[in-house]
Amino acid sequence: MIFCAALSLAAVTSTIAAQAPQSRPMFDVTEATIPQMQAALTAGRVTSRELVLAYLARVAMYDHTLNAVIAISPTALAEADALDRERAAGHVRGPLHGIPVALKDNIHTTNVPTTGGALAFKGLVPPYEATLTKNLKDAGAIIIAKTVLTELANWVAGSPTPMPGNYSAVGGYGMNPYDPRPDPRPGFNDGRAVMGTGGSSSGIGTAASFWAANVGTETSGSVLSPSNQNMLAGIKPTVGRISRYGVIPITADQDTPGPMARTVEDAAIMLGALESPAPDPNDPATRVCKPPANRDYRPNLKRDALKGARIGIPRAFYYEAFTVPGTTTPRGGMSPAQTAAMTEAIAELKKAGAVIVDPANIPSVTTPDTLRNLLYWNTCSGVENRKGHNASCSIDFAYGMKRDFNNWLASLGAAAPFKTLTDLRWFNISNAGRGAIKYGQSLLDISDEIDLAADKAKYDADRAKDIDLGGAHGIDAVMQSEHLDALLFPGANGAAISAKPGYPTVIVPWARVPNSFGPAFPAGFDPQPVPFGVSFAGSACSEPRLIELAYSFEQATKKRVAPVLK
Repeated sequence: MIFCAALSLAAVTSTIAAQAPQSRPMFDVTEATIPQMQAALTAGRVTSRELVLAYLARVAMYDHTLNAVIAISPTALAEADALDRERAAGHVRGPLHGIPVALKDNIHTTNVPTTGGALAFKGLVPPYEATLTKNLKDAGAIIIAKTVLTELANWVAGSPTPMPGNYSAVGGYGMNPYDPRPDPRPGFNDGRAVMGTGGSSSGIGTAASFWAANVGTETSGSVLSPSNQNMLAGIKPTVGRISRYGVIPITADQDTPGPMARTVEDAAIMLGALESPAPDPNDPATRVCKPPANRDYRPNLKRDALKGARIGIPRAFYYEAFTVPGTTTPRGGMSPAQTAAMTEAIAELKKAGAVIVDPANIPSVTTPDTLRNLLYWNTCSGVENRKGHNASCSIDFAYGMKRDFNNWLASLGAAAPFKTLTDLRWFNISNAGRGAIKYGQSLLDISDEIDLAADKAKYDADRAKDIDLGGAHGIDAVMQSEHLDALLFPGANGAAISAKPGYPTVIVPWARVPNSFGPAFPAGFDPQPVPFGVSFAGSACSEPRLIELAYSFEQATKKRVAPVLK
């Protein structure tokens, strides 16, 4: 973690004590929501400077265990002071004015390096800010830190040695605050967390109240998965609703930033600030969805939104193991504990007045035509899908990474440490002894062997199939045939199908289930239960309705429990 010299625990706490008026108690940021902080700022019970200092104190106390932070902003206090002066002068920019938030370290900032977690980019200061960074700052948010992540958004190492979630050469291993111990089991005892953190974004610091909320990026699950694993509310938006300009890419076909927070309301506030008021000329996809009035999703926070809402249950594969007709191997399903949790969630939806359509199976999952069945169409990844062995999987990620990563490098101009993906691979090989590729780089390898001209026909066909199986023949088909408001997925299980056509999902904290992943734990080691959420998914640009449903469910249940930090 990169720390400013003045930010030791003793310095932070003494500064807070010296500056807080003795006539009022210190504001407790633990689990505080954005509206609660905004109300305290308005009432003069706290200043933005004190919020920053209070969060930094928590970082100083607990981050040695969690490793949520890859860098602290050296300008956070100065930004807080400026925003406090604006407030004193009667100017408040909106609900994020003076609120500290964090960004995944693949999002450009010009006051803190943007590394993507890669040793090759350690110390890289981009020549321009991400559009979303500017939008947050214009909204009055204070970007207090950059978070750990899975290196380059988890497009470095697949099989045979896949990179663990929230590991990077620069940041090391992030740990889950609900069980921040390293995994003791042989084959997993390399330093990784015993409880998965999700990936590639990190929800660790938001769950631990190191800041009010954070921004992750998702290509296929990397907002929803860490939200699920850290008991957070997360919004994976429609691709293009938030500009990707200034975000290190995997593929523009599926990449999107998205907010992660402790409540749906906080996530909705963040989404409005992240969205641009008009299409970004640097990202053509931002023409896809129209922003809500004043870029404000708070009117969608309706407690009674579930009343009469039609919610579909995609039983086949997502809830219960499913055998495609004509085959013998069952796929998917849930553990008994997850099944019990989702049964209870569905009961709560009924209690809130929702109409449950069960089953609402997805045609691209249940079709007997294996050539049009989603379960037989995966993303090419790892050595087994190298060139010449990728006919039955989509090269979208591999192709997109070479195309879009090289374009991103070009956008850095003179600041770019090298020019191509090939250069990055050679840097990693040359610096393997320094830990550049602890888990190899099989994903970078299969991307770099792509010929952008010769392989374009396969890419175009694969991309069209991805969109068809996820969208027209997938989510859209069942949504339309059953007249649904949303599909309800267990945890982050629906992330991959929604990601293919670029569709949105909102996840809500719900339960905790036994940590039963992988081999048995050693005698005497008691793994803690893992957070488990529920996801509301829909078709393109349906975020307003999904936020309504997720908020209504959250308010009816309120199942989030804060981690106990030591």
